[in-house]
Amino acid sequence: MLFENKSVLITGAASGIGRASALLFAREGAKLVLSDVNDAGGTETLAMITDMGGTAIYHRCDVTSSESVTTLVAAAVAHYGGLHYAVNNAGIAGTFQNAIAETEESVYDAVMAVNVKGVWLCMKAQIPAILASGGGSIINLASVAGLIGAPGGAVYAASKHAVIGLTRSVALEYARHGLRVNAICPSYIETPMVTNLSDVDPKMEERTRKASPMKRLGQPDEVAEAIVWLCSEKASFINGTTLAIDGGLTAS
Repeated sequence: MLFENKSVLITGAASGIGRASALLFAREGAKLVLSDVNDAGGTETLAMITDMGGTAIYHRCDVTSSESVTTLVAAAVAHYGGLHYAVNNAGIAGTFQNAIAETEESVYDAVMAVNVKGVWLCMKAQIPAILASGGGSIINLASVAGLIGAPGGAVYAASKHAVIGLTRSVALEYARHGLRVNAICPSYIETPMVTNLSDVDPKMEERTRKASPMKRLGQPDEVAEAIVWLCSEKASFINGTTLAIDGGLTAS
């Protein structure tokens, strides 16, 4: 197994990509630290892992709070004796319905707090713990919206461009210290985030399917496979990269 006796922290583990990643890491022998603000979903993911014979704990965490993030990482170290890998998956979409002039300041503040400050706070707390455990890997969830523009979702796109900037910079800062940092850039994946957008605009799902060269939404498991591989030693010379998982969307 790829991660036997290794601990992995995942934010946003209550559903979607976070849950799929947690289940796959568990199948590869990892000891999981699951976090979210959705306690019902987080404990459900925990139950799924324990039911399959895996090892995991759930710890509620608001990634916009320095105290909450610090407590989460401390809990991981206390429970497993160290931290080896982290997947910073927690994020929100904000709105994809409004041009920038019609976007409320509260939307900007919320998206930036979770998607950018949250990733920054998580890495700030995770890195010393990972280095103290002998090194490892961090995966940050960006988006194809961090690689191209997103009309109607400019704030979300800005936040994901920022995640890529953080990823590349931190990867360079710690490359000589046994820590790799990479970013995943999914397009539309069949997750609650995308479903919620479709609920607001019924035409959204049809538009996203048509936008993909493969004419379908991606699946959480397809993203999880890439996350687990990038964390593993099979990707030991990959650092500071952005991997698009988009069915070819950004190739056009």
